[in-house]
Amino acid sequence: MTETTHQVPETRPAVRPGWPEIVVGLAVMSLVGYGIPILLFRPLGIEGAVSGVLLALLSGTAGMIGFAAAAAIRIRELGPFGVRKTSGKWLLLGLAGGLVALLVKIIVMPALVSAFGLATDTQDTYAAGASAGPLFVILMMLSLAVITPIGEELLFRGVLTTALLRYGPWIGVIGSSVIFALMHGINFVLPAAVIVGLIAGELRRRSGSIWPGVIVHAVNNSITVVVYALIGLSG
Repeated sequence: MTETTHQVPETRPAVRPGWPEIVVGLAVMSLVGYGIPILLFRPLGIEGAVSGVLLALLSGTAGMIGFAAAAAIRIRELGPFGVRKTSGKWLLLGLAGGLVALLVKIIVMPALVSAFGLATDTQDTYAAGASAGPLFVILMMLSLAVITPIGEELLFRGVLTTALLRYGPWIGVIGSSVIFALMHGINFVLPAAVIVGLIAGELRRRSGSIWPGVIVHAVNNSITVVVYALIGLSG
């Protein structure tokens, strides 16, 4: 009698994002997000409310393009980036996290702006777009509360947080939130971006999915659009 052996099929080791994805994703996002306004908006004289809507739309699409470039160089799957289903509990925690981020912003940001003299006029174009009438409010809400949260969370939590978590939760969550904030510039938005990044990053780490962070981001941005719209109505 001959002895038969059963071979266990080899499994491909899990691949997670790393520095190649971080570098490519941020570089492509920067080229698209900063390059297009410089090369097209200024020469064509695009400004005011139209500029606000286009910049809002570009902030999300640049993140999506950066993510697509990062995913294409090596992994070519969505799961390793946290693009996977999550439970209703985590989505509700994302909603709560968005409200907490707003509360902290209201309390902390005025003090930081006063202490460090941060520029407060960096989102004038967004304000112009959201205060230019109902159609512009709808377009700004679609851009800032839907497209931007998805695009930026794909890149910053899907790529950066996931990649940096190999160095531990502190570096993964805090490091990615600081980079996320710095990409918004040294201005009034920076403290708010750190807060959103910390909450979204921790939810990404604990849930294994980017979608709770998308909810955090969407709540934060949608309230911003509403505030701009109300300011426009009262102006």
